[in-house]
Amino acid sequence: MTNNQMFLIIISCSVLAIVFAIAKIRSVLKKPCGNNAMMEIAEAIQTGAKAYLNKQYKAISIVGAIFMVFLWFFLSRYVAIGFLLGSLLSGCAGYIGMNVSVRANVRTAEAARSGLKDALALAFNSGAITGMLVVGLGLSGIVLYYMILNSLGLDTHTVTEALVAISFGASLISIFARLGGGIFTKGADVGADLVGKIESNIPEDDPRNPAVIADNVGDNVGDCAGMAADLFETYVVTISASMILALLQYPNNTSYALYPLVLCAVSILASIVGTFFVKLGRSKNITKALYKGLNISCLVCAGLVYWVSTLVIGDAADARRLGLCAIVGILVTSAMVYVTEYYTSLNCKPVKSIAKASETGHATNIIQGLAVSMEATALPIIVICCGIIISYKLYGVFGISVAATSMIGLSGIIVALDAYGPVTDNAGGIAEMSNLPGEIREITDALDAVGNTTKAITKGYAIGSAALASLALFSTYTEDISHYFAKHIPFDLQNPYLVVGLLFGAMLPYLFASFGMRSVGKAGGQIVEEVRRQFKAIPGIMDGTAKPDYAAAVGLLTKCAIKEMILPALLPVVAPVIIYSCIKIVDSQESALIALGGTLMGAIVSGIFVSISMTAGGGAWDNAKKYIENGNHGGKGSEAHKSAVTGDTVGDPYKDTAGPAVNPMIKIINIAAMILLAIVSSR
Repeated sequence: MTNNQMFLIIISCSVLAIVFAIAKIRSVLKKPCGNNAMMEIAEAIQTGAKAYLNKQYKAISIVGAIFMVFLWFFLSRYVAIGFLLGSLLSGCAGYIGMNVSVRANVRTAEAARSGLKDALALAFNSGAITGMLVVGLGLSGIVLYYMILNSLGLDTHTVTEALVAISFGASLISIFARLGGGIFTKGADVGADLVGKIESNIPEDDPRNPAVIADNVGDNVGDCAGMAADLFETYVVTISASMILALLQYPNNTSYALYPLVLCAVSILASIVGTFFVKLGRSKNITKALYKGLNISCLVCAGLVYWVSTLVIGDAADARRLGLCAIVGILVTSAMVYVTEYYTSLNCKPVKSIAKASETGHATNIIQGLAVSMEATALPIIVICCGIIISYKLYGVFGISVAATSMIGLSGIIVALDAYGPVTDNAGGIAEMSNLPGEIREITDALDAVGNTTKAITKGYAIGSAALASLALFSTYTEDISHYFAKHIPFDLQNPYLVVGLLFGAMLPYLFASFGMRSVGKAGGQIVEEVRRQFKAIPGIMDGTAKPDYAAAVGLLTKCAIKEMILPALLPVVAPVIIYSCIKIVDSQESALIALGGTLMGAIVSGIFVSISMTAGGGAWDNAKKYIENGNHGGKGSEAHKSAVTGDTVGDPYKDTAGPAVNPMIKIINIAAMILLAIVSSR
């Protein structure tokens, strides 16, 4: 297959994903919005989400402009433009997806009048829009910029630096979106639950709660815009890392550099095919309906990636081994999905054990939840280790990057499963606040419970792919050292500077997660005070004769989230500079490079454990609460339920703020290190 044929396939598939998303947008927006009360609530959510994202992106654009000027001055205009491109595309994917989500929620609530089948279809289709935008914009952005750079006749390392910059731009948007959105949504959720459910004994999504609109806004800016930016970043970083590795290891054969792009292109086709199989069967099992689409996508993808491997790679033996590496990535995806489901599903032992522990109090709920979160790291790590070993034995480090690429290639269908979650969560809130019949809330609750699991699955998938991608990034770091400094530096565990780097890097995810948890605690505390203030200052709230000031809670959280996201988001950018500079002052440049390499590896290993533990544990806490609310262990209002609410408020920042944000953090450290190498070598 010629390069031009490969470019044609890649561009065609990326355009198809965008066209598919546009068609789904038109389909979703044609659906009815319900009555006036529903539309009024939905409009309040839309207004709040738009206001928050506009302010957040304004703050990010200021930081981004500074970085862009810095990269232009110290490296090249191609690097600066790549950074801008990655930032813009990441922002677009999240912003458009969020805008669809806040319009699909009310339509899903209205569709629930017709039954579970229609509501599921609408919610999933709205999620598919975000999924296809992530892969379509990501793939088209990379391939078009790569084609432009190639046409200019630039040297290999200028091209690789520009690809790194695209990843850096996407990563910067991702970490800000993840942190800011997570702080907003969990600050609202924690504050609303503590005062509403525990102190005032009112239901979830009760319109009398002043924080309820902020909570629904947060679902969209955190779980939709935030996750879209997160997986867009993972998608772009993984593809770029694989391409860079191929360009450095196989400089005379561009087929290897284009191979990751082709894998992602055919994976888009598999994801689109899978969306047509998400249909409710006779059993009315929502999880089975969603997994049917995912399983079909995996099977189609496995066949396509093995087939295109034989077309792209000239050597038959190499093609076969690389095709098997790609299939390993798909198998790792499937395994991560089912392992995460086990630890977060309502029907499985871990969630039920937390619910059971809630009968004996708040402390036992927390203890059992922590135990589950720690245990939840074991199986995913074993799966990742198996994937690394098998793909490495098949084709070395490039084989690992191919496995990571085929894994992230399925982002279209995976993001669809995730973005489905905030839509159904909001639909339930709108149904509750607009006093729709109880049978409608039963449908939205059933959809939402599955949404909690699919959101956890997406985070587990993102972490698993990040682990493989980070190894590819680390390999690129070592290749860059050889290029920039014309020498091979051994990473020997007997070297104290490597050990120092490992310890420093392993510390960073814990410090980063601490910042995130503390920020949610601060935001949640402010919301608690605001809700209490309104209950006292507006006496008619509780009897329904007066309306709460929803805008005050939204405004308070917006200001707090944007302020609190800056410091932790900059930590992974400045950490490589700190360790490199300090060790260079103490010893030599070679020791500094060794310590920096250790920092990258320490952050990868520690970050994977922190992220998996937090996201799986938080999801289990959340669904343990829902399991009790379904009538088990005393049901709503019981002492077990109150304990479960406490556990859920701890798990919320675990699974939606600190844990997921560690994922882009470990990649930003690696990317920042590579940019640092380029800058240092040019001085």
